[in-house]
Amino acid sequence: MIVPAYRIAASAIPQAGQGLFLEQPAARGAVLVAPDKVHTLMPETRLRGFAEDSIEVRSSVRWFEDWYSITPEWSDECYVNHSFEPSGLWHLGFIFALRDLPAGTELTIDYRLVIGSGEVMPFKDSASGQPIVGLPWADCLRRSTQLLSGLIPG
Repeated sequence: MIVPAYRIAASAIPQAGQGLFLEQPAARGAVLVAPDKVHTLMPETRLRGFAEDSIEVRSSVRWFEDWYSITPEWSDECYVNHSFEPSGLWHLGFIFALRDLPAGTELTIDYRLVIGSGEVMPFKDSASGQPIVGLPWADCLRRSTQLLSGLIPG
């Protein structure tokens, strides 16, 4: 579920295709995306038994540890693109605003938090040219928790 009003349009990221753009401002720490229709949870060992181009693999993201959410009927959340300097923070299926975001901002996340440990995306980061490699679970949880903690006022 995407919380703020949004639109899908051509991404500002070279070769990214479409992107998800906020139609209204969002305050730092605001929930932008929340899980609402998780179809199936599957351990990575089972997921890797499917062909790379299967609907199961294409519609999966790491939820926690070595468990992946499989959502074949993905909606517009699939238009959230990657950035090493993202506007949003992925944490356990939620995406939070990393800073105050004005209307018109393209929502991006760091894909290293949502792909498997050591998994390499089939494309490189367009800004840096660096490969996008999934981080180990403990590093993902540590990183996203620290960033999320910094977003909490007070």
